[in-house]
Amino acid sequence: MTIDASRPATVGVRLAIRRIHLWLGLTVGLLFALLGLTGSALVFYTAIDGVLHPVVQAERSAPAPDWQSPIWDRALATGRTRWNDPGGKWTFEVTGEPGAIPARYYAMPGGHGDRMMVWFSRDGTRIVRAEPWGGYLMSWLYQLHMQLLAGEFGRQLVGWSGVAMLILIVTGLFAWWPRGSWRKAVAFKRAAAPIRRLHDIHKLSGLWSAVVLLILVGSGILLALPDVTQALVRPAALPAPRSSGQDGKEISVVDALGIAHRAMPDGRLTFLDVPNARDAPMRMRFQLPGDPHPRFPGSYVFVDRTTGRVLAVHDVRRNGSGTTVASWIRTLHDGTVGGMATRILAVLAGLMPAILFATGVLRWRRRRRGATPAMRSPTTGRDGPVSPVSRRGR
Repeated sequence: MTIDASRPATVGVRLAIRRIHLWLGLTVGLLFALLGLTGSALVFYTAIDGVLHPVVQAERSAPAPDWQSPIWDRALATGRTRWNDPGGKWTFEVTGEPGAIPARYYAMPGGHGDRMMVWFSRDGTRIVRAEPWGGYLMSWLYQLHMQLLAGEFGRQLVGWSGVAMLILIVTGLFAWWPRGSWRKAVAFKRAAAPIRRLHDIHKLSGLWSAVVLLILVGSGILLALPDVTQALVRPAALPAPRSSGQDGKEISVVDALGIAHRAMPDGRLTFLDVPNARDAPMRMRFQLPGDPHPRFPGSYVFVDRTTGRVLAVHDVRRNGSGTTVASWIRTLHDGTVGGMATRILAVLAGLMPAILFATGVLRWRRRRRGATPAMRSPTTGRDGPVSPVSRRGR
């Protein structure tokens, strides 16, 4: 009889991988479940927030303003009567849909720190809703998902924990990988003992969601760790031009939008930034053909506040492969890559870490209770060793 000398080593490797998977599941599994559940809720967070705040939906009677509408200047004037810090910035979202006009006011330039979320009436003359970011449910969930309500430290924790979650998924696949019948490996044994059914639920949930979870976790790491993304992908940096800052009347928002559209005629406007500082240009954000994200695309036009001159154009199609790769990260993470179907898939995938954590912990606790008597040495009463074969057979 031939003895396969490599088999004990193979068994040892599989046991080591299973132990890594177990302890990662017990340590980062709960965080994985939390991020998955909050991520599922955030896939449709603007729609959910609209349902929770009917005052925003009450403005649906008027059609959505296009870039030629004077409503943008009217809304800017209305907003500045209430918030007009010299270093602040207004950002208006162009949704193309009926309803109140969403905007953000940043008291300090740049960043996502203190900001006021503002919704204007369809004619731009009234503020129908204003709440600080993080002060209402969906924005609070967003903060929890992105940074665990702990600022930059929380963002770093989420990002680097994501690396452990990738290892958790990969070790789970290695631990499952069949050595015999593939048919048995993907079977669900309904008539089996409860602990076996828990194993099958855990196994099949992880197996069928593994690819989507790898994509969601990997893209989430890159979003949470922009320095890592910059080092790995090397997207082109956004231009940082300055306006002339000349004294005199500023051009209107509508005029600036017209100038930007002539500079990027095949683009669809999604956001426009109007800083209060005179030396800061207006910035228009566009989705160009081939840019995958409908809400947060990567192309920009910068327009001088006083002269109306185009200061810079950032076209995502002409800034190298790194910029192209970076433009796919967010759309892969939030499920918008394939429209409604992939958004629903992202919601379902976000539920999987909670199911995996619950079934994994329940099975681990049942195994610990069931294994304790068997692990007692009949002669000493102490815990005796468990062979790889007997452990594998449980």
